[in-house]
Amino acid sequence: MCGTYSDPDLIQQFVLEARDLLQSIEQDLIAKVKVREAEHGEAPEPGFVYIAPAGKHTKVVRNADSTVNLCLSDSPFDTQHKPSVDVTMLSVAEVFGGNSVGIILTGMGTDGLEGMTAIRNAGGITIGQDEASCAVYGMPRCCAESGVLQKIVPVSYVPWQILRVIRYRARV
Repeated sequence: MCGTYSDPDLIQQFVLEARDLLQSIEQDLIAKVKVREAEHGEAPEPGFVYIAPAGKHTKVVRNADSTVNLCLSDSPFDTQHKPSVDVTMLSVAEVFGGNSVGIILTGMGTDGLEGMTAIRNAGGITIGQDEASCAVYGMPRCCAESGVLQKIVPVSYVPWQILRVIRYRARV
């Protein structure tokens, strides 16, 4: 990715400590963005990537004054994973609708299918990692098999797909 991308991003990752992921992303990230762990109540800022903290769901909420904040929560309690990709993506679809971009990468199980479906149904863009570049082709597979993905690409192509979406939307 290049330094022209300025929208805030949320990343859900199943790790014991989000700080481990922050460190690896900061070392490997090509884009000129700032990476940090999400904090309850903060307003997502352009140019930042927010990592969900371990053991908490991360949602976006639209306030009465139309501002958006991050909400860290233990609920819903009935999810198999915490953080849950579905919880985050469902909130993104609700708040941002057709401006949402959902990306599902390697992982086990079906977490993400409900959220990706919501993003697609809201008019957003859905991208999934292809089987060949996945360590575990579970989460992307269930999305692909359900027909919810608009693009299926190798993981190395994901940044370019994001840039294509941004450039297209900038022209519209």
